[in-house]
Amino acid sequence: MSDDLATLAQLFVDFARVSLLAIGGGSAALPEMHSVVVTDTHWLSNQQFKEIYSLGQVAPGPNMTMVAVIGQHVAGWAGALVALLAFFVPSSLLAFGANRLWRRLEPWPWLDSIRQGLAPVAIGLLIAGVWLLARLALEGVPTLAIALVATVILLARHVNPLWLIVAGASVN
Repeated sequence: MSDDLATLAQLFVDFARVSLLAIGGGSAALPEMHSVVVTDTHWLSNQQFKEIYSLGQVAPGPNMTMVAVIGQHVAGWAGALVALLAFFVPSSLLAFGANRLWRRLEPWPWLDSIRQGLAPVAIGLLIAGVWLLARLALEGVPTLAIALVATVILLARHVNPLWLIVAGASVN
């Protein structure tokens, strides 16, 4: 197998595996995605990962289309397509199959237990994603102060986060 095909195959396998961890949303898969593309394969640096994630947040559409940017960085336009398909198709098929099974098993008494068990898993994955982003983004006292002030304001008042983003960007 040529190096290009091997890279595309690895992109597919890695992003398909990561996509299956996206319980609770794509952000839940961020720690594993970071591990794959920064630590394991060295396709990106921490700085590049942070910048691509930021780009995914401000671009229109689903924020996890950032996987296309990673794929494009690794293997050109073919890599972008492979990463997109690998990240979205397996998890979509799993969700479709789980929904069909869920409806079939509706009278089953264990469904509430499964639902209650999945909630803490989803929350734990989301917290891990937030922790990763905090480690990457908080670079010194100024960014830590901005994050703390924004958190306090969001918890104390009903403020549109867009205003906090604009304020944070203008301060830093």
